[in-house]
Amino acid sequence: MNQLTLPLDVVRRRDRIDPIDNRKLRRALDDGSWTRIAAGAFVRTNEWRALLPIERHRARLSEIVRRVRGPVVFSHFAAAAWWDIDVLGAWPERIDVTCPAAGGGRSSGLIRRRTRDLEGIETVPFGIHAITTPAQTALDLARAEPFVRGVSVVDQAIWSGRDGGALADLGVIAELWESQRGRRGEARALRAISFASPLAANVRESQSRVLVAQLGFPRPRLQERRVLASGRVVFADLYFPEHDHWCEIDGRAKYLDPAFLDGRTAEQAVIDEKNRENEIRREVRAFSRWEAKDADVPRAIYDILTGSGLPSVLPRP
Repeated sequence: MNQLTLPLDVVRRRDRIDPIDNRKLRRALDDGSWTRIAAGAFVRTNEWRALLPIERHRARLSEIVRRVRGPVVFSHFAAAAWWDIDVLGAWPERIDVTCPAAGGGRSSGLIRRRTRDLEGIETVPFGIHAITTPAQTALDLARAEPFVRGVSVVDQAIWSGRDGGALADLGVIAELWESQRGRRGEARALRAISFASPLAANVRESQSRVLVAQLGFPRPRLQERRVLASGRVVFADLYFPEHDHWCEIDGRAKYLDPAFLDGRTAEQAVIDEKNRENEIRREVRAFSRWEAKDADVPRAIYDILTGSGLPSVLPRP
C-alpha cells in the first residue's frame, strides 16, 4: 500500500490545464479556506486540519517526491513520517534529505539537507530515490534529538503492539549504532537506545516514562496486565510493583474519537471509564491518572504521584 495516499485533494499549478485564477486563490488563502502546503500546491484548510501532524508531514513529503531531482536519500523526520514512526512534539515543515558531505548543496524551500558520509547507512529503494530503514531512521533521530524525543522515536520503531508487528528490532538498532561509531550524537543515541522499550504504545507514554525516571521515582513496568474480579482484563500504562501503584495516561480521544467511543456517547464513555477505574482501585494499593499533556509540566506529575503515595528520591522540581 502506498503510505503517501491520504484523504487530501491537492490542487497543483503544474497539473492544471486551465490556469488557476490567482485572484480567487489569493482570496481563498487570505480568508483561510485554502492552505498552501508547498510552492504551487494547495489544499482545503478543513481537510488539512483534519490530518494528524505526521500525516501533514507525509503530505509534504509526497510533494517533494514528485519534484526533487534524484536520486536522493530521504531520512530523519521524512523517513519517520513514511514509516509511521510518530515523534514527540511538533513536526518540522521541511523535508529531510541526506546528502554526501561533499557537494551536498544547501537547504531551500521545503527541503532540509543534512550532510554526512553515506557509507554504511541502511536504506531501501524509494522509487528512483532511497529512504532510510526504520532502524536507521530511529538511530538518526536518536542522535539528533533531545533524550526524551529520541526515546519516543526508538520506542515507536520497536513497538511490539503495532499492527503487523514492530518496524525494527532494538538489537538491530544497537548493531547499527556500533557499526556507525564516531558520528555526532552517538552518546545521546546510546542513552536513548538503552532506555527504549517495545511496550510503549505512543509517544506520550514514552515521555511519561522518561519523566518518571528523571523525577526520581522507581522504574515501572509497562502494560501491566491484570484480570479483575469481574473477569475484565485491564492494562496499566505504568505499574510500580513494589508499591502496587497503578498508573494510566489519558488521551482525550477515548472520550471524543468515534473509533474509541464505538457507538457510545461521550457521557457513557466517561461513566464506563469511571466504573473501570473504581474496579481497579479495589484491587491495587494506589492509583494515579493524568492527561497526556500533563507530562509537559514535571511538577504536576511529581505532585500526582507523591500525592498517591509513590516515593521519590528527589525533591519536588
